[in-house]
Amino acid sequence: MHPVTDLSFDNWMTQLRKGLLELAILNTIAPAPLYGYDIVRRLSDVDHLVITEGTVYPILSRLKNSRLVETYIEESQEGPARKYYRLTARGRDDLHRMNQHWDSLHHAIGGLRKERKR
Repeated sequence: MHPVTDLSFDNWMTQLRKGLLELAILNTIAPAPLYGYDIVRRLSDVDHLVITEGTVYPILSRLKNSRLVETYIEESQEGPARKYYRLTARGRDDLHRMNQHWDSLHHAIGGLRKERKR
């Protein structure tokens, strides 16, 4: 192991995760509204994403301030009322564009990798 290389790789992984978290959160709540803990739980099942409540809630707040998501409170029979997050119309439009960009980028990077293998 090379300590400098490991630090560089760790930094790259951290930056990659940060860039993908908004996309992951928006895709998680796209099918149906979810409350915060459920979002964290679903994202924690994604390998290599390494997500915590301390990471998700600030992003949800930023997405709400950007009017990509909205919240509402719903009573719960299992305890206190829960705050649910759902996409706004603007959020759906932006998510569609973000997913298209991600798909294009993923395809382009895949092409670069294939070229390297030749």
